Amino acid sequence: QVQLVESGGGLVQAGGSLRLACAGSGRSFSAYSMGWFRQAPGKEREFVAALKWSGDNTYYAVAVRGRFTISRDNAKNTVYLQMNSLKPEDTAAYYCAVYKQNFWSRPWDGTNYNIWGQGTQVTVSS
Repeated sequence: QVQLVESGGGLVQAGGSLRLACAGSGRSFSAYSMGWFRQAPGKEREFVAALKWSGDNTYYAVAVRGRFTISRDNAKNTVYLQMNSLKPEDTAAYYCAVYKQNFWSRPWDGTNYNIWGQGTQVTVSS
């Protein structure tokens, strides 16, 4: 069974840091581009960050640029999201996903992803 499992969420004060992990199982995701999305209560899901399969291209939402970093460890079949200088508006459930296309285009578009994790909650207090 192919699945993604996120971890690393929690409660943190504004200005703090968290590192989320997304562990894949069932197959290797090293040849796939990966993305992170988030959804706050009452809001639509929004794109956060994406990493091209080759590891040489990343893309970030404007709201997180300079604060968040996406990376991967192919040996562990895991993708990470390092989140620094957290703000209360970063509070959301965070989801990782597998990019289904065999080209790198519109990584911010959730319809380009076909395998999703169950999410991990991040809460930033002011």
